[in-house]
Amino acid sequence: MHLDKYLVERFFKQSNVAVLLVFTAFIGVLLLPFIWFYEPSVTAPAIGSIALIVLSGILYMGAMLLYLQALQSEEASVVAPFFQASPLFGYVLAYFVLGETLSARQMAGGAMIIVGALIVSIRFAPSLPAAAGGGRDGAPRDAGVAATPGRGFKARLAILMLACGFALALSGLIFKIFAIEVEFWTTTFWMFVGEGIFGVALLLITSYRRQFVAVLRANTVALLSINASNELINLGGGLGSRYALMFAPLSIVQAIGSTTTLFVFAFGILLSVLGPGFGRETLSRRELAQKGIAAVFVTLGVALVTH
Repeated sequence: MHLDKYLVERFFKQSNVAVLLVFTAFIGVLLLPFIWFYEPSVTAPAIGSIALIVLSGILYMGAMLLYLQALQSEEASVVAPFFQASPLFGYVLAYFVLGETLSARQMAGGAMIIVGALIVSIRFAPSLPAAAGGGRDGAPRDAGVAATPGRGFKARLAILMLACGFALALSGLIFKIFAIEVEFWTTTFWMFVGEGIFGVALLLITSYRRQFVAVLRANTVALLSINASNELINLGGGLGSRYALMFAPLSIVQAIGSTTTLFVFAFGILLSVLGPGFGRETLSRRELAQKGIAAVFVTLGVALVTH
């Protein structure tokens, strides 16, 4: 997430954020031959099943695009809380489609995780830099703008982020169904195909294609090396999260994913102390106390849902 922030600030300030998703899409495409070699039965599912899994990949990429578009016009501390809608959508979808139910303890734990993630995203001061970091699975990203007190209902932000949360939940639901019924790597293969299709669709848009070529030519070595590391880290986290769907309810996996915000803060402290040129985090007593309270909520929540 901090690598995401660095990339956006350094290479994509003058480009549409959708261009960044092209790299995400084709990292998955590069892995397709290796998955096929490891799991030759990737072509075994029926055409209808393959189409649904591909749709899951397209939905995931669409959710990330909605998130980045929202982040362009709003600071991260305003955008981040909307990601907590994803576990709620996940619970409703999994209840009606999969018949998943949660115990009172699990619901309480999930609620505590969400509350902790919301606490860590709150900004009390009237004018502060946007929070560091922002992720593809829901943590805040530095928007590069000063936070200003906002009033009134921001309909565009709400629509973009609620649609993003629903798309993430629906993508996770589809993946979970086929990962259990078919096979994890087969499902992953066709989800990556869906992400690749989304990337190709972006490149078919002339303006995006020109921006992609321009930013790649201007910063070839730096962009490829940094973004390759970033995408590999993101890939590992995404695979881990999807693999967890095979063992736990959808809404619980997504709720535990809210702990990302705390890791962003921890890495932000390290960057602020050791490498302020690459990232910064507010280290006031109030900020530290706020994050400490959030950490307690999240830790207790995780303990409840995994006990």
